[in-house]
Formats: sequence, structure tokens, C-alpha cells
Amino acid sequence: MEFNIQYLSFYVIEIEDESKRVSHYQTLDQTDYDESQLQNFLDGEFTKIAKRKVERHAKSENSPTKIGRFIVEEGHDLTSNPNYNIFHHLRYAENKEIFQEKTHQIAEMYAETSAVRGGALIVATAKLAKYFDDPFLFIIKCDFEPKVATITDASTLIHQVEMAITTKNMKSIQYPYMPEEGMLDEAEVKVHQASHARYFEDFLPYVAYEKSLPEIVRKQVVDIVQEHIEEVYPETNDEKVALEEELEEWAVTPKRELQERLSTEQIVEATSQITEHAPEVELKMKLDHVSLKALLADFGDTIHLAKVNGRYVLIIEAENIQFDKSFSPIEFHKPDHLMTVIEKVVNKP
Repeated sequence: MEFNIQYLSFYVIEIEDESKRVSHYQTLDQTDYDESQLQNFLDGEFTKIAKRKVERHAKSENSPTKIGRFIVEEGHDLTSNPNYNIFHHLRYAENKEIFQEKTHQIAEMYAETSAVRGGALIVATAKLAKYFDDPFLFIIKCDFEPKVATITDASTLIHQVEMAITTKNMKSIQYPYMPEEGMLDEAEVKVHQASHARYFEDFLPYVAYEKSLPEIVRKQVVDIVQEHIEEVYPETNDEKVALEEELEEWAVTPKRELQERLSTEQIVEATSQITEHAPEVELKMKLDHVSLKALLADFGDTIHLAKVNGRYVLIIEAENIQFDKSFSPIEFHKPDHLMTVIEKVVNKP
């Protein structure tokens, strides 16, 4: 997968106190780029961006790489979206001057994002001639690296570099999104931002992102519990209102305790509704200091939760047991019969 640069604009964004300055350094065509130092600096980066794996529904809400879709109202096409329009004009710029004019708009827009940091902003169009005649658009941000020095000679040792940039932790936008080599989706972009500051999400206000698996599951669980509340309390009363408020608080609380509201049958039915569409959803919980990581689909099948004498008991079925790293005499244990263990737990003072 080899990209051939058509046009590339290089900007430097400087932030000092409350002021922001956007400086255009150069706009290059293919010949200029091939003869520049940028070619060595960015060698392989466009391929890396295009090949970077992304899940449509990320396993984490803080996944650095996301798929975004241009927001379009029903009955309208993509040209009604301002973000799409500027991307489209950049892709099909007729000459270097028009490309520079459009990239300056991008740089100014980016400089106005709430959490912007100083650094280099690179906007480029590049063709993947093996598959397509139309170019891709890449927007790349490299933050300034503090306290960077280069080795010089034995007498001076090092030279302090004022405005160093690196491709490490580089943020990027690729448009259009390429789900597979040779396939494009003109309505989607791939965004990578390896930091908690969501620069590009702020920069593209008319792009919506696919929900992560935790967000989807949370919404499904809220709907299931809400349905249960409606069945138990068909009429509005203080207890119903209190439960709904608890549910709202639950949905935004990072660490939660067992609520003990639904039966095993109801929980198994609820988990099956979720895993039918997303079988890879994980189950993570902690019992005192013991952590469990499994699949949600395992609950009610090979993982069972019980309660005796006010304490929780977790039963896990397995065909085999493996040990890793730490050694212990448990590796030589001949397990007791289940009923013996249950009797021991029940009779525990």
C-alpha cells in the first residue's frame, strides 16, 4: 500500500498565554514533496494511518481510534454537511494555490479548538493508485516535544531544539474511511487521537461517532431495568421516582456495587439480548480483592453467582485450569467435591 502525495501544506501553530498564531510554511506538490525532508520524515506514515485497525464499536469509551460519520438530516445529501464540503474541496483542489487556500481554513478551524496545543499541522492529499483514481485526504498533527536536544560534537555535546516534532503519538484524520483495501465509504472518516484531549472531535462538530460497546451495553441495561420498574410500578409514586433516580445515578457511576433487584432468570434473559448482537462483550467484576474477567455470555452458563449467610459466592465451571508466572502449591491440588465445598461455605461462621 503506497500513497503518492498530490499536495501537502505545512503549518505551525504556536500557543502563548491566550494568543494563538497560525503560520503557513510551505505548500508542496508531488515533485516538491519528493525532494523535501518531509518525505523522509513522513515516510510510511500515510500507510500506517490507513492500516491502523479500528473497531466500529470500540471496546473502550476512550479508544484512541474511531469511525466518524458526517451528520446529514433526513432527505439531504452529504453536501449539506460543512465538514464534508471542505474535505471534498480539498480532495479535488485543481491546483496548489486552491489547495493552500482551503488548508488555511483547516488550520484556522483547528487552532480554535478548545484544547489545542502548539505543534505542526500537515494537510495532504494522496492517491492510492493501486485501487483508486480519487485521492485521500490526510490531516496530521504533531505536538511540540519539550526539552529535545540533538547530539552535535565532542565540544558542544548537544544542541537544544526549540520546536521539535515527532511522529510518535501523532494525531490524524483519514478521509474517506477505507474498511478494507479497495473499499471506500465516502460518508465516514477515521480519526486517531492518542490523548484524552479530543482535538479532532472538537474540530469536526458535524461528525458523529459510533458508540463504544460499553455505551451500547449501558443503554441496553438501563432500558431493561427501566422496563422492570414499569412492570413493578405501573403508576408513578415516590418509590418509583426514587428507583429511576438511582438508575440515572448508576449509569454515570464508574464503580458500582451489586444492586440485587433482578432474578437469575431475568439477568440471563437480559444478557442474552445483549450478547445476541455483541457476543464479545466482556464481564468484569471484583469480589473483595479477587478480580474476574470473562465474557458476559458466560454468566448463567459457566459462571454462577449465589449468596449464603450474607456473603457472595461465585462458582466457575471449567474443563481445565492453567497457571502462569507465579508458582504455588495450588497447582498440585486435588479438588474437593462441590457439595463438600458448599457445606463448608454454608457452615462457615
